[in-house]
Amino acid sequence: MGRSLWKACAGEKKTDGMMTEKSDRRTERMKLTEEWNKKTIELAQALIRSRSLSGNEGEAAAVLKDYMERTGIYDEVMTDRLGNVIGHIKGRNPGSRLLFDGHIDTVPAGNPSGWTHDPFGGDIADGRLYGRGASDMKGAVAAFTTGAEMFARLCGKDFSGDIYVAGVVQEECFEGVAARSVSAAVKPDYVVIGEASEMNLKIGQRGRAEIVVETFGVPAHSANPEKGVNAVYKMCGVIEALQKLTPPEHPVLGRGILELTDVKSMPYPGASVVPEYCRATYDRRLLTGETRESVLKPILEKIEELQSRDPKLKVKVSYASGKDLCYTGKEISAERFFPGWLFGGKEAYIQKIKDELEAMGYRPQLACYNFCTNGSHYAGEAGIPVIGLGPSCESLAHVIDESISLKELTEVSECYAGVCRALLR
Repeated sequence: MGRSLWKACAGEKKTDGMMTEKSDRRTERMKLTEEWNKKTIELAQALIRSRSLSGNEGEAAAVLKDYMERTGIYDEVMTDRLGNVIGHIKGRNPGSRLLFDGHIDTVPAGNPSGWTHDPFGGDIADGRLYGRGASDMKGAVAAFTTGAEMFARLCGKDFSGDIYVAGVVQEECFEGVAARSVSAAVKPDYVVIGEASEMNLKIGQRGRAEIVVETFGVPAHSANPEKGVNAVYKMCGVIEALQKLTPPEHPVLGRGILELTDVKSMPYPGASVVPEYCRATYDRRLLTGETRESVLKPILEKIEELQSRDPKLKVKVSYASGKDLCYTGKEISAERFFPGWLFGGKEAYIQKIKDELEAMGYRPQLACYNFCTNGSHYAGEAGIPVIGLGPSCESLAHVIDESISLKELTEVSECYAGVCRALLR
């Protein structure tokens, strides 16, 4: 545990310089640090051992809820209609509402035989914790749950404001959608996204949209193709034209990518039938300031140009929408348009966090996420001040033998306590 955090949160009494008192304080710090680290690692292991594909997070939610209730520090622990688990620690004085956000759903582990360690075993080897969700992002959820707890213990809840910890569902499929429910319940003034950042401070990300392009033809027997209109051939022309579009660029966030991800035709299989329908899906990485209308505009203009030359071309363009059942039985649904966001880095809350972490001996750099997070709602939709801070690196998400460094896992828990100190002092 960083000496500066111990001083700030627990306080160190002035002494007459006797070595025994100093030694006692060091011993106490060491014991508390060991206890804190042990709790963080064991909670991360328990979460990894709880299989929690999107829509099936009930077991992991129960583990998280049970832990918070057993601490005696969390004043309230609730599960909302979608299954998000929200813990609340009340400070003694009024102040800001600080929310730590992390998703508890994971992508599939694939074939376990490809893993060196059991993807749901929570094994520890060579200073690393292995398992699906270790980096993305059950490690971070465990770390900020214990970090908030320890901050409150050290200061005896003598802080100004409220701390909220949220284990969020369905993020892998619906970035930011279940987070809307958390946001409505908490009404946070600040949000810390625990996604992997190598313990740097993330101040932005590109957003994401799924765009659906559909072409409509006329079915016919493939022995007489001239009697019909082949929807796939029509789609080929559309794809070729859209490939020539150049999405905008941002000096910080980079390119607003438009990438074809799949093509499907109907009927399938098309035995002796000219396909009457074809659907293509595009992944569009969004930059700040882009709207639903502005993103579709160049696509629609290009298609209008194609249609002016081909009266048989019938095309529809829209955003994909999805729906699924949460483990609570409630439906989650959304149009797949998740905005990007970016802060300048000079904001007072960012500087407070950076200064506090530096005082604790860390050297966080300001950077941006390469992928999409729940920040799409908090910052992109709701305009709430957000910072990303998490252990591990982005490239370890969704991989075989996913793992996290125990050193980073325990250190970032201390950093989360430092964030509490910075914003709620």
